[in-house]
Amino acid sequence: MAEATARRIDRLDVAPRFTAADAHRLNNLFRGRDTQEMLKAVMGDAMLGDVAVVSSFGAESAVLLHLVAKADPAIPVLFLNTGKHFPETLAYRDLLVERLGLTNLQILIPDAEELAARDENGLRWSYDPDGCCAIRKVAPLEKALAPLDASITGRKAFQSSTRAALPRFELDGDRLKVNPLIDWVKADIDAYFEAHDLPRHPLEAQGYPSIGCAPCTSKVKPGDDPRSGRWSGWDKTECGIHTPIPDGDPEQPMF
Repeated sequence: MAEATARRIDRLDVAPRFTAADAHRLNNLFRGRDTQEMLKAVMGDAMLGDVAVVSSFGAESAVLLHLVAKADPAIPVLFLNTGKHFPETLAYRDLLVERLGLTNLQILIPDAEELAARDENGLRWSYDPDGCCAIRKVAPLEKALAPLDASITGRKAFQSSTRAALPRFELDGDRLKVNPLIDWVKADIDAYFEAHDLPRHPLEAQGYPSIGCAPCTSKVKPGDDPRSGRWSGWDKTECGIHTPIPDGDPEQPMF
């Protein structure tokens, strides 16, 4: 009996945290449900395990942060400080954290040795934006997400064609990625800002509907794709922390 018990204790649980079936189930469970109701359910009942919000503190970030703050102001909020942000973004980050009562802001920074080896002069963005994002965004976020079971993002289908097929719950390796605002349109975002008197990012009024790192963000003409000002002139639409989902992907159904 003792030997059998020892064997059970020594066994490793190698099952994935989440599978495509889990994403399907959650999309079905919360189909048509109110966003705030959904967030309170998955966060309050710990349905997602250990979870964090990933926020750029960009033009529309206040909406998701307000929603999650109402559900749990102590949820970890991960911010990638790439060293290339607009000063206005850093000031806006601090304003929102204080205004919304968020108590667990975690600022992620690139590895100093990797920066020294691969981007010593800080200009990699000018000739290799994918490599710059990999060093300053992808690697630090992967490290921070490693012990977590799920992450929450502010992505929305209307932002670009590469996001049009996103579901509410998607599989990200063996973690879940939750997109609570995926079916919100610009009018919904604007109405929420007004209803809750949320401060706007100061650069939005200057023609920046999507705001990332300063060197790779430019103004957008009225009527153009909101994300067309990101990496303008490059065949690049995402920084690498999110992967576009093609229409008809059987593993990531739209709900």
